[in-house]
Amino acid sequence: MNPLISFVVMFHASLFSTGGMGNLPMIHDDYLPRGWATDTTFAESLAVGQLSPGPNGLWVVSLGYLTDGLRGSLLATLAITLPPLVVLFIESIYQHLEKLRAMEGFVRGIMLSSMGIFAVIMVRLLSSQKVDGRGLAIVAGAVVLGSIKRIPVAATLILGAVAGVLLYS
Repeated sequence: MNPLISFVVMFHASLFSTGGMGNLPMIHDDYLPRGWATDTTFAESLAVGQLSPGPNGLWVVSLGYLTDGLRGSLLATLAITLPPLVVLFIESIYQHLEKLRAMEGFVRGIMLSSMGIFAVIMVRLLSSQKVDGRGLAIVAGAVVLGSIKRIPVAATLILGAVAGVLLYS
């Protein structure tokens, strides 16, 4: 087992997961083909993680220990601790730059490009499904309600669900 590659795999999985056991599939897909762990090893580390006090994500420390001893558990601990620190570091930099016009333009550009990608995906999804006027009316209503900042997203979803039930039942 290469400890550096193991650290990078765990860091990558922790950086791109939502926490808890969200990194399990990525680590599983990397460890099994390399022969570093078995399904039994994963089951044991998950059991230890569930029995141990603290967050669910600490199962990774058990996996590190079971696959590479003390060194593996220390590297796993570092790998799952660094992503939140990276996010905090980037956020602190952003705090200093958020008022700059260039940063405002950059964030607005990211937002507009995300909306463009979303629109293209929605058009493709809608063109592959049978959409009628009632469905388009619900979508249009949701867009209008979503553009009003005082209406919570949950209210928009509930109203869309009610409109769907009323129009399609």
